[in-house]
Amino acid sequence: MFRAIQKVLAASLAVVSLLSASVAAAHGSMEVPLSRVYACFKEGPETPRSAACKALIQAGGTQALYDWNGVRQGAANGRHREIIPDGKLCSAANESHRGLDLARTDWPSTLITPDATGRFEFVFHATAVHATGYFQLFVTKAGYNPALPLKWSDLEATPFCNVTNVSATNNRYRLQCPFPAGRSGAHVIYAIWQRADSPEAFYACTDVKFSDTQPPPVVWKELGQVQAREDLAKGSKVTFRLFDSAGRDAESHPLLLDAATPAATWIHRLAQQVNATSSRVQVGVLQTTGTVTPVQDALANRVYAKETGYTFQVDLEKPAPGGGSDGGTGETAQYKYPAGLSSYTAGTLVEGTDAHLYRCKPFPYSGWCQGAASHYAPGTGMAWTDAWEFVR
Repeated sequence: MFRAIQKVLAASLAVVSLLSASVAAAHGSMEVPLSRVYACFKEGPETPRSAACKALIQAGGTQALYDWNGVRQGAANGRHREIIPDGKLCSAANESHRGLDLARTDWPSTLITPDATGRFEFVFHATAVHATGYFQLFVTKAGYNPALPLKWSDLEATPFCNVTNVSATNNRYRLQCPFPAGRSGAHVIYAIWQRADSPEAFYACTDVKFSDTQPPPVVWKELGQVQAREDLAKGSKVTFRLFDSAGRDAESHPLLLDAATPAATWIHRLAQQVNATSSRVQVGVLQTTGTVTPVQDALANRVYAKETGYTFQVDLEKPAPGGGSDGGTGETAQYKYPAGLSSYTAGTLVEGTDAHLYRCKPFPYSGWCQGAASHYAPGTGMAWTDAWEFVR
């Protein structure tokens, strides 16, 4: 009996150890502009929309996307070119992420332009913050061919940006970098984050486009991608909310749907509404002329501001099946956050500290609903939308 208990306990400890190792291995990726792996994760690991992200999953499965923040080498210690062979830069030679190395011309990409001082702010989202040895950003050479596997010789020999003194704010490292010169068309920016407190390093391939015209007269700073994850029923309400650097409401743009609406259509309408009324931001795709144009695409629109410090979110309010009261949702909270934290599963309704109602997203996001740290606190955590759906 005692041996049986020992075996059960050992197995339980092994599971805990594996789970802990999985959490510890996840540390971050480029958010502005979106890295290849982070962009595909945001499309949805189980239901990606772009052909390139579908091909990534076909090549290596979905786990690479759930581990979007874990493209790493544990014993790099600055030996990046030595331990990562040509053709495997984007996966950092991790077999689990091999789909990132596919040579394709259709990876989701972002047009980037310099600001008035000839610089660009890159934003690295760190889900775990570490002491930084350096961030190094390399750009592919003029004439780079994305239809061929990425090699070290495709990158400039020296980084165009080398940052050694930077601290994270709200789990974001903001890198003020000189803008790469002499580029046009499709390119890759290769980021290396070398820790100072460990030999571990993290890597990110970001697909970008450079304009072949002069920088636009209006300089926009990208705040991030805005997505429409699902079609919505008649009577649904979507609200674009903008917050200032102190977290206070700066703008609110509600849109009530008078008919069942596909995801690409309602995000397009919402972007048009924001652009028509906002004095601070624009939503859409940045054009070489400097304008931001909404597109009817569930994933392509991004949020741009003339000044830094703003954040945003999109709240969804859905009508209850068959009607009902209680704020138009017919639903009530099962818990008041953080009560019952370990019991939150997919579909659990929770009242946040802001008195709003939130629903825990389906697997795999449901595991994040149980995040004890304030990182995923519904409505207030810096990444709460990764785990929760706003109800009312």
